[in-house]
Amino acid sequence: MVKHEIIPCERCNGRIECKANSYTKCQCSKVSLNLNEVQYVSERFDGCLCAACLLALKEEYRQMLKEC
Repeated sequence: MVKHEIIPCERCNGRIECKANSYTKCQCSKVSLNLNEVQYVSERFDGCLCAACLLALKEEYRQMLKEC
């Protein structure tokens, strides 16, 4: 059985079990982002983010759009 690497979330520093070699099983794949949301996140972070942070950033982006 292959063990996955435990890494910190770049935003909250929480622990993430990285499953880059099994992307569909990784928690980040559970968060659906459109192209603009992906760009928003990628402009701020380079590394892996936990699902909770991805959801928070998605909401942050949507709130920013409402304010414009």
